[in-house]
Amino acid sequence: MTGATFDARKQHAEDARTMGTHVREARARLTGVSGGISFDYELLNLFVSSQLKSAFALPILALVVAAYCMFWAETTGVILWLSTIATTQAIQLALCRQFCNADPHEMNVREWGSKIAASEFLMAATWASLVYVAPGPSGPLEHIFVIGVLVIVAAIRMSIASSYTLIVYACMAPITFAIVMQAIIRAEIVLWAMAVFALAAEVYCLHLASNLQSTARSMLDYRAQKDALIAELEQANVNSIEARKRAEQASASKSHFLATMSHELRTPLNAILGFSEILKDELMGTHAVPCYKEYADDIHRSGEHLLTLINQVLDHSRVEAGKFQLHETAVALQYVASDCRSLLSLKIAEGRIEVLENFEPDLPMVHADERAIRQIWLNLISNAIKFTPPEGKIVLSVGRTRAGGVYMSVRDTGPGIPQEEIPRVLSSFGQGSLSYETAQEGAGLGLPIVRGLVELHNGTFELRSAVGIGTEGVAEFPGSRVIYSAEPAALVVNA
Repeated sequence: MTGATFDARKQHAEDARTMGTHVREARARLTGVSGGISFDYELLNLFVSSQLKSAFALPILALVVAAYCMFWAETTGVILWLSTIATTQAIQLALCRQFCNADPHEMNVREWGSKIAASEFLMAATWASLVYVAPGPSGPLEHIFVIGVLVIVAAIRMSIASSYTLIVYACMAPITFAIVMQAIIRAEIVLWAMAVFALAAEVYCLHLASNLQSTARSMLDYRAQKDALIAELEQANVNSIEARKRAEQASASKSHFLATMSHELRTPLNAILGFSEILKDELMGTHAVPCYKEYADDIHRSGEHLLTLINQVLDHSRVEAGKFQLHETAVALQYVASDCRSLLSLKIAEGRIEVLENFEPDLPMVHADERAIRQIWLNLISNAIKFTPPEGKIVLSVGRTRAGGVYMSVRDTGPGIPQEEIPRVLSSFGQGSLSYETAQEGAGLGLPIVRGLVELHNGTFELRSAVGIGTEGVAEFPGSRVIYSAEPAALVVNA
């Protein structure tokens, strides 16, 4: 195992462990169990965040209330009350900051909730003492003002603490007790009415706080589900990337192996073809047994077929592996088409097929690999010959595209290909149903090789077909491949 491979596997293992931790934490938040960041922590954290953001709201309200109470209450009592408010507020803020700095995975959430609830109770009790400090011997209006202030304070605190039930009750208890006791001690109908109003308002606030807490839990629930889903998607992505890397490595190894096996495969096969040709042509003398000539002919034809398949596999492997080197020169597509037609003239004659050439006049040359262009023509024409019935037609076309490029096409009058089978025919080793019905020989690599070679030239290949009408393979080369400065290649069109 190489050092690079070891490092890659080590990195993958670390990524998998990290992703597994994320998944477990997200599921822990989702179920609210220990071992992860639970719902209780999230709810308490909501209160702490809200309290820190609104840290100056109550002190400002206390200053306003104290300034107003100075008109009828004793100054010493009001200042003492204001100092106590500041102290309890500072205690709670200090606890909130400590909570934020603590590690959420190691803290005892219930213990922290009790501490903060105790500080809330202390602060609420300090606010509740306003009923004894501020009014003094004053009339009912001052008591009504104080009760109104306490109801406002209770509403503010419950809206902030709505996410954590224990803190809500810690806030409500001293304020409610102070209001009720003040009404009982004073025994005035107005204070009784205000007490009833205050209690109703507090009950409504409790109901509102319960709804807010339910909303907060739903929000945290959705967030936990989202986190869990994201974590699992990330895990799946890591797995798919690793699987793709392994598949790419396996494909590259296969393609590299086949691309380097050209000599080892072709050398013995050429010997078989050479000696079988000598035997079937009886170059060394007539066979004593006549059937030996037939056997030699079968061996030769089978070897040629095998050589064609091997060449296709090797060419396809080189294209896939990126080892097909283009040797680009100025190429006249119509000249190469006519040459390929001549090479396949025997097969064309055997199939009694008429081949027409439809070349536009004054066509420019293209910057391309002539060997690759020749193979594209041979593969397309061979496919057309294979599936065109006797007395059928094949049309070879070369012309200009609307985008300024050049196209080459081969159209036949064969049975055609169903539209749903075209992607399969263009895939590696893919064959249409017609190939199985007619038992046509081939590995299903001719068209994939054509497409690969065209794409190496920055072009596009399209297979157009209609059942019962025929098939056309069209290769288009971009304008960047066209050599406009060269003299147009003229060619007589044969019909």
